[in-house]
Amino acid sequence: MKQSVKIGVQGFTLKEKFQELGPYETLKRVNDLGYHAIEISQIEMTPENVAEIKRASHDFQMDIASLSAGLKPVVEGQESLTTHLDKIINDCKTLESDIVRIGMLPFEAMASLDKVLEFCEEANEVAKKMQEHDIKLYYHNHHIEFVKYDGRYLLDIIREKAPLLGFELDVHWIQRGGRNPVEVLKEYKGKVDLVHLKDYRLVPVPQEAVDAIKEGASERFYQAFTNNIQFAELGEGNLDIKAIIEQSIQSGARYLLVEQDDQYGKDPFECLAISRDYLYKLGYKELF
Repeated sequence: MKQSVKIGVQGFTLKEKFQELGPYETLKRVNDLGYHAIEISQIEMTPENVAEIKRASHDFQMDIASLSAGLKPVVEGQESLTTHLDKIINDCKTLESDIVRIGMLPFEAMASLDKVLEFCEEANEVAKKMQEHDIKLYYHNHHIEFVKYDGRYLLDIIREKAPLLGFELDVHWIQRGGRNPVEVLKEYKGKVDLVHLKDYRLVPVPQEAVDAIKEGASERFYQAFTNNIQFAELGEGNLDIKAIIEQSIQSGARYLLVEQDDQYGKDPFECLAISRDYLYKLGYKELF
């Protein structure tokens, strides 16, 4: 029997729209596009915004797949799992969501294995407290988790040292980390309720960078030559999206969340429509 799975949207794609339109109208537009699940991100969780998200969720029968929170505040007063845990748990109950995800490593941990181990211990302790409320804590990867320490990927070290964490695997960032997303999804079977779907696009070297070589400005050329990767709408890049979705389902995912970190001047709703149409074309309309 297949695991029940739903395709939705990751809120980071819509961060400017949340500011421009507010949560309710933004989620209405998401619903109009045919998506009926969202991961809340890039919204200040004020009482007013939580109420608007709740109203939209009810009016549009939209799942709140998960909420986002950092382990510790980056700036003084910022909401975080170590400073506002009770409030975040209450938001989960209000929005009928049982998953909170940490979006990235603390900045200091990106340069230090010791800091990663500290993060793991603290995150595992928070996950234990959240379990008492039937809420799971998840961790979202970027490419930095594929740095190796003594031959082991950092992501695997986090899995070992923080056994209560689940994993939200981001297939674009796995590819950027040099791994095959399908293989990593296999390795994390049973630990992955959430998957971020975004494509991986290579673009041509711009003419001005080629011209720079002729002018003797080789650094400008090599900067363009080594930074020609983009976040892409599904179907507009090089990833095998169908194989990724099939393995995500086999690995136990509950939500597949379409995300595009940068739209390069396009309207984000237009990007979500392009990804939706590609997923329909692949035969996944029933998962919306």
